[in-house]
Amino acid sequence: MSCEDARLLLHPYVDDELDLVLTLEIEKHLEKCPSCALALKNHRTLRASIQSASLYYRTPPLQRLLPPAPNRRKTYSIIALAASLLIAAFFAGRLQPRESHTEQAILDSHLRSLMPGHLADVQSTDQHTVKPWFNGKLNFSPPVTDFAHQGFPLTGGRLDSVGGGDVAVLVYQHGKHVINVYVWPSPGLSSTGFDKSMQQGYNLVHWTQSGLQYWLISDLNAKELADFAALLRAGAP
Repeated sequence: MSCEDARLLLHPYVDDELDLVLTLEIEKHLEKCPSCALALKNHRTLRASIQSASLYYRTPPLQRLLPPAPNRRKTYSIIALAASLLIAAFFAGRLQPRESHTEQAILDSHLRSLMPGHLADVQSTDQHTVKPWFNGKLNFSPPVTDFAHQGFPLTGGRLDSVGGGDVAVLVYQHGKHVINVYVWPSPGLSSTGFDKSMQQGYNLVHWTQSGLQYWLISDLNAKELADFAALLRAGAP
């Protein structure tokens, strides 16, 4: 099950509306995906807040048979407010800026890559081995440079998907820290400076250069990751 499928099922999962097969699949996914597990925690927190005494109204059984009382309008207003909060929370993630969605997709991919056997499709410290490996697998040729002398050796590469598109991922190492470098074409976009951010404790650096987008992510500290981004930018065409 992908993260996108899992997040579509979080609401019915929280409401116990899924059948046994889907329930087992999403629980298996949640055990391996910290990002989706965090999203589930947020859903449950919101649900608990709405069901608090100040927002959630439980109709006593006998009152269901009585005609609406004059103060019933206030109750309906509270229910309408709770419903609007649920709708706003549901669509909040879907109305995020495109870059926020990309950051989340990069984070999800990075976390998956840290699982055993998922980091690299081709393992090599030789840039002349890694770069040709991408030939025929993508419609562009990612620039590949080894920075071992500067303390950032190349260790391999892999194919991945971000936002439904195929991307090249170059894998570097700095000490015990893994750095994933995502590269894909963005024709027509002007070159930009570094855009730095953080997601769930992971640092990200993003820029556009020569029609390509670059996204770096690692648990490496922000300064060292920015230093590596400068090396990578200078070494790229």
